[in-house]
Amino acid sequence: MSDELLSLRLVVVSNSPEDCELFRQAAASTAVPIDVDATDGATAASRGIAAGTDLIYLDDGLDPGELKQILGHVRAARNPPFTVQLSGGEDAAAPFETDALASKPARLEEAKRLLGRSIRLRLPCRVLVVDDSSTMRSIVRKLVTGRGFPLDVSEASEGFAALKAVRDNAIDLVFVDYNMPGFSGLETISEFKREKRRLSVVLMTSQPDHTLPERARELGAAFLKKPFYAADIDAVLCSFYGLRALNAARG
Repeated sequence: MSDELLSLRLVVVSNSPEDCELFRQAAASTAVPIDVDATDGATAASRGIAAGTDLIYLDDGLDPGELKQILGHVRAARNPPFTVQLSGGEDAAAPFETDALASKPARLEEAKRLLGRSIRLRLPCRVLVVDDSSTMRSIVRKLVTGRGFPLDVSEASEGFAALKAVRDNAIDLVFVDYNMPGFSGLETISEFKREKRRLSVVLMTSQPDHTLPERARELGAAFLKKPFYAADIDAVLCSFYGLRALNAARG
């Protein structure tokens, strides 16, 4: 994520004045200028959406009718903002039609971390898909680009090409197959670590090897068992941005 963000426009919709003030205080301490429009109602939130905003945080304690109205304005916007449900905990209200979930901050430091992730949501992220199967690369590309995240996706057909792509480009996230000619997926990840490349990696495989998830985690990588689906990719991408997916991925 080498591009710089000049500013961020953020709408926070909550019935709690304390929550709104927490976001304002957190925004005042960030390096990137953040314009926070904190409100407790659908009418004011809709005005912010119409004026143009990058991201909306919605308290899950809001009235369902107001939530429906706000999300209707989001869908109708020329450039719809990314929407995040602020959840009070695992037993909070059921997810509604936002793009992702986040824990509601209770302290200033938590609000600062959340805004830090907000900044990342508006920066282009470079994703590399590595698989010797062109069909599988196309499937992963389609799943990855089918979300509201700002992703620039490229491909490589084997581990050596992946290493060159990572050396030559500012890659942020790599999906790499385990069983490939030349370097295996695990060997490719080991080379990333040896060269001290700062990126997130997901190992993909159809191999019936129960040791692979743990071996991937030991190298700091996430793991996806083929076949996987949109919810699985969603969980990976949300985790990359410090968020939670609306629909839990399969275990």
